Amino acid sequence: MKASAVSEDIGYHEGIGHAGMTVKDGIIGSLKGINEIEAEIVSLVRNTVSNTLRATGGVAEESLSVAKDVVKGTISATEEVGSGLVLSTKSVAKGIVMGVSDIGGDVISVAGHTVKGAVKGAAEVGANVGLVARRAVDGVIEAVKEVGGNVTEVAQAAVCGAIEAAGTIGNTAVKAVKGTLVGVVEGVKEIGTAMFPKV
Repeated sequence: MKASAVSEDIGYHEGIGHAGMTVKDGIIGSLKGINEIEAEIVSLVRNTVSNTLRATGGVAEESLSVAKDVVKGTISATEEVGSGLVLSTKSVAKGIVMGVSDIGGDVISVAGHTVKGAVKGAAEVGANVGLVARRAVDGVIEAVKEVGGNVTEVAQAAVCGAIEAAGTIGNTAVKAVKGTLVGVVEGVKEIGTAMFPKV
């Protein structure tokens, strides 16, 4: 092999290495940015929900109404921006549950209603109903783990809410939602088993 061919070969591999590093750094930066945005959404939603509920003095019925309003606001925002419903759903669901938990509200019923609202909203704007359901359920479960609630009950309410909402949309939506939530249900069974070991 000629010296020029060898140097070209080395330069080519260095170029790939550099390009690979550039892409890697860019992706890491983007993911950090996404994590920061998600944390901001959780904080915004949590504070809005808890402050609204404190101001109204309501807990049970009022928290469901506020949860619906927040989901509608999210859907409206994503319609205006053009995308992001699938990504923001987890953070919004998490923020709602944490906000309701902050004022001592019923996180189980709010979890179910939040996921229901997200699924119906996804159908209205033509988003992927299954993915939105999964993200909402993930957000609800993550919130309950952080605030120390009953993960099994909340997950069950959230999954039931998603399937119930999908049922009002159609059979295709039900299949999509059930298909994406199978892993969640299995995970919850494992959590339940760990919480209640066999004697």
